[in-house]
Amino acid sequence: MSGGIRYPFDAPPPEGEAIEVAEGVLWMRMPLPLALDHVNVYALDDGDGWTVVDTGFSSARGRAIWQALLDGPLGGKPVRRVLVTHHHPDHIGLAGWFQEQGAELVTTRTAWLLARMLTLDVQDRPTFEQITYWKRCGMARDILEQRSRERPFNFADCVWPMPLGFTRLRQDDCITIGGRRWDVHMGNGHAPEHATLWSRDDNLVLSGDQVLPTISSNLGVHATEPEADPVGDWLEACERLMTLATPEQLALGGHKLPFTGLPFRLSQLIENHHSALERLEGYLSEPRTAAECFPVLFRRRIDGGAYGLALVEAMAHCLHLWRHGRARRELRADGAWVWQAG
Repeated sequence: MSGGIRYPFDAPPPEGEAIEVAEGVLWMRMPLPLALDHVNVYALDDGDGWTVVDTGFSSARGRAIWQALLDGPLGGKPVRRVLVTHHHPDHIGLAGWFQEQGAELVTTRTAWLLARMLTLDVQDRPTFEQITYWKRCGMARDILEQRSRERPFNFADCVWPMPLGFTRLRQDDCITIGGRRWDVHMGNGHAPEHATLWSRDDNLVLSGDQVLPTISSNLGVHATEPEADPVGDWLEACERLMTLATPEQLALGGHKLPFTGLPFRLSQLIENHHSALERLEGYLSEPRTAAECFPVLFRRRIDGGAYGLALVEAMAHCLHLWRHGRARRELRADGAWVWQAG
């Protein structure tokens, strides 16, 4: 783990342009209308075409940027494959658009099933189950009342319709992309069955959102699986991936800058979450809802667009303590779980 984290590239590529991070591997960025305002995407040269890794949201602007990339840095060669690391919309948003132009979709079964299911599940108002889950988290009353009346975010708002058919990635697969052989290892926690790819032929790792520099992947529990333990899943995956990591590997992640120092970063991320769990356990000496745990977990003011992500992550950490016998819970009259250490 010597040497810590280093960034070989001090700035990202401008919109519509690309940086070659290794022979035949292009790094590009797509904009996001979020606080985290970008997602990294990559193109690997297969000779007669490209394999694209992740895609960005589906939007008119996103499609226009991709067309400029195809006409410019990608040299007019077709995209023959789209490899999606996980099902989140900033990564799979335009996979179906590429498929309609003849590309093969390569991803995990869980990512494909979740993405296709969610694109077909359009809601005009939050469901009873969603509202119940927000209550279980202890969502602030004014926010709950407002969100209950509003049209929620729908996956289909920013994901192109996905045709039937995909090619499955499995744990321990070896796939050839861009003249390299890549071993497939699954992450978890941030997204179930999140594919990471490790080159056998040089020091490249396509880490998606499983391992990021400077920020920690969101580990959230949602109404779709309200008793999940993504914190435990994520810690297990990071500890397992640690056995594959070397300081020289260049990690090509879904956000921020490519970096070296994977063992250091994995160790840092694991320790940060163990520390957060210890702080939370101490804070729960008094009974509290997940929403009341923001100060000890995030140590900054949470408002606006960050509230929902913070809420599901706070719930995840409370559930992890409960599942491991470090906290107990009681259902309050207003429908909120109240957690207490012990």
